[in-house]
Amino acid sequence: MHAFRLMLEVMGTVAFAASGAVVAIRKKMDIFGVVILALTTAVGGGMIRDVLLDVTPPATFRNPVYALTATAVALIVFLRPVRHYLTGTHKAYQLTMLVMDSLGLGIFTAVGVSAAYAAQPEAGVFLSVFTGVLSGVGGGVLRDVMAGDTPYIFVKHIYACASLAGALACALLWRVLDPAYAMLIGAALVVVIRILSAIYKWNLPRAD
Repeated sequence: MHAFRLMLEVMGTVAFAASGAVVAIRKKMDIFGVVILALTTAVGGGMIRDVLLDVTPPATFRNPVYALTATAVALIVFLRPVRHYLTGTHKAYQLTMLVMDSLGLGIFTAVGVSAAYAAQPEAGVFLSVFTGVLSGVGGGVLRDVMAGDTPYIFVKHIYACASLAGALACALLWRVLDPAYAMLIGAALVVVIRILSAIYKWNLPRAD
């Protein structure tokens, strides 16, 4: 289970680091800013989650693989051919953000639920769902605030609600199925909802 969770976390780190790096490049930050925004997006939600669960020091500081992975992804995205492709057209930028953010959101939502049960084996559904959503959206919120944008979760295509649905599915299935299957189903549900909401322009009601 530990190896499976680590694999998911690395995949989520890659996805969120890429989305953070792309936003930084669109904001015309230098290479240091690109790396910092990628790191913040990739590990921010997990750090908030670990502090909430009293897991100290946070996993980011106990295993350098997350920071090193995020840094490597940021440097790759910063390469001229890659950054020109990802930010050259609005369509490429939107597609990159949708795919990377959806994958990262789904994976870290499921990992957040797993972390809650690991830290508190008798955790209830409320705690595990809350932790899953916080883990999923936390890095993106920090990214958007640091980039000077309105956080994505407040304006884009059923973002936090997708995380909530995935976390709830994962938590409810945790003791019914093998935890790995519960995590995969929860993460997949988040991704599917995010993709469908983008295709069909689903949004929550908003103030005029």
